[in-house]
Amino acid sequence: MTTAWRGRVIVLVAIILFSLSLRTAVTSITPLLSRISSDIGFGDSVSGVLGMLPTLMFGLAGILAPSLGRRFGIEQVTLGAVVLTGVGIATRSLADDVPTLVLLSCAALFGMGVGNILIPPLVKRYFSDRIALISTVYITFVQIGTALPAAVAIPLADAGGWRMSLGVWALVPLAALLPWVWVVRERRATLRAQADLPDEARPASEPPVRLRLWRTPMAWGLTLMFGMTSLMTYSLFTWLPAIFREAGGSEALGGAMVALFSGVGFAGTLVAPVLCAKFANPFPFAAAFAACWLGGFAGLLWAPLWAPWLWAVLIGVGPTTFPMALTLINLRTRTSAASAALSGFGQGVGYLLACAGPILFGVLHEQTRSWTLPFVFLTATVAIMLAGAWIICRPRYLEDQVR
Repeated sequence: MTTAWRGRVIVLVAIILFSLSLRTAVTSITPLLSRISSDIGFGDSVSGVLGMLPTLMFGLAGILAPSLGRRFGIEQVTLGAVVLTGVGIATRSLADDVPTLVLLSCAALFGMGVGNILIPPLVKRYFSDRIALISTVYITFVQIGTALPAAVAIPLADAGGWRMSLGVWALVPLAALLPWVWVVRERRATLRAQADLPDEARPASEPPVRLRLWRTPMAWGLTLMFGMTSLMTYSLFTWLPAIFREAGGSEALGGAMVALFSGVGFAGTLVAPVLCAKFANPFPFAAAFAACWLGGFAGLLWAPLWAPWLWAVLIGVGPTTFPMALTLINLRTRTSAASAALSGFGQGVGYLLACAGPILFGVLHEQTRSWTLPFVFLTATVAIMLAGAWIICRPRYLEDQVR
């Protein structure tokens, strides 16, 4: 194996391990909310806030991470995010009150949000010749890190308590720490070596990106596609256990359906990057995934216990527009700088829009004592997501739209 490829393998390992961490703080807590609330003492309103935190912190990370990456380097900022994620996950499991739980959850989620934003440009920088393949790999591990914590949260809590069930996931960013330290050291060494070269021998650097993204339909298309997918996904991460519980299902059923909902995303992860790379305009696939959302909503609303696994599978296929959006970030840009800018705008603003999902879904249910209006709200969200997908799926480059 050549030195260059050995370096790329270590970068890939670093990306995979951090990708595995990017949802663990989200899906490890939702099946445990009833136990945590009984121990610490809080109600549905705090549960709604905890459900909103992922999109809020991911959105803030989307706004801040691109500028941090430009100033300090995306590798260095990603290393800092790995540390923050691990510390946040480990310490929040020790929380004895709501403010501490919320604050430490915010720390972990912000670190994960930085990873959300900076991994796509890292893929662009180190694997520009393998974008579809590497996108498939890292998004697959994001999905593993989404499904696994939900699947084992209740068994782990039964065996060692909810604190152990939450805190054990700090081991994943801990494992990612060493390869990321290596990546940062190698990047610094490369930049020092390039600085010592004569000007004519230095590799061409990417031009600075000064795109007025808020003025381009492409950026807003990605934002709506990504943001509305996130809104629906996190609304259901938060409230799916309650939907089954109110219908007469058990706590274990709710946790299992969250895990199935998350796990079905594996199939979408494997096919979405390939579809986006193979088809010039993959919008028809986005429309098909939207139809799955609607079918799942109908089942959850009218007959949740008739075929819970079927509804979980349908709503699990729906978020395939998430890996589609992540892949399109790189396919609709020419450079890693533009990719970072589009990733930050689309995910940052998109996640902030998605903040309304878990809270509004819960408020609508609390006010009406029914799940009908919450699902009407999500149905409207599907239409907005499709409008965004229609725009971003069209084949063109961001750099050609705005200067």
